[in-house]
Amino acid sequence: MNDAAIAIPNLLYLYAELIDAADFLGAARLFRHGGVIASGQRIVGEEAIAAMWRGWMRLYDGKPCTRHIMTNPIILLSEDGESATSRSQWTVLQATEGYPLQPVATGRYHDKFRRIERQWCFVERDYAQVDLSGDLSAHLLKSLKDA
Repeated sequence: MNDAAIAIPNLLYLYAELIDAADFLGAARLFRHGGVIASGQRIVGEEAIAAMWRGWMRLYDGKPCTRHIMTNPIILLSEDGESATSRSQWTVLQATEGYPLQPVATGRYHDKFRRIERQWCFVERDYAQVDLSGDLSAHLLKSLKDA
C-alpha cells in the first residue's frame, strides 16, 4: 500500500495484533528491514527480536491475555515521501484467570518507516518510555527496568 496515512497506522495496529496473539516471529518480521531499541540496545534480526519478546512476556496457554491499544499516532512524512517518523501511545490491558481486566501499563513508541519496494515498512521502533504502570506481575517475566 502506497498511502502513508493508511499504511503506517496499519503497521502500528498489526504489530499490536501479532503481539497479543503471541506471534512473536510474525511481529519481528515487521522489523526485517531494521530493528528495535529497548533499554538503550538496538536489537536486529527476526529471531533476536522474537526472543526478546519471549523473554519479556508471561504466556497463558500460549497467549499473553493482553490487548495492546494503539492511539494518537503523529506521523511526519519526509519531503520526498519515501520515509516517515511516528510518535504513538499505547495502553496494555490484561485479564487472566484470577486477574481481572485492567490496564497494566501505558507508554509511547517512536518509530521510523521507509518505503521499500513500494511498501511501507518499519525500520526502527524505539520503546521510548513507559508513562504509567500498574500491576505487571501477570504480564511480564521481569521488571520494566530489566526488560
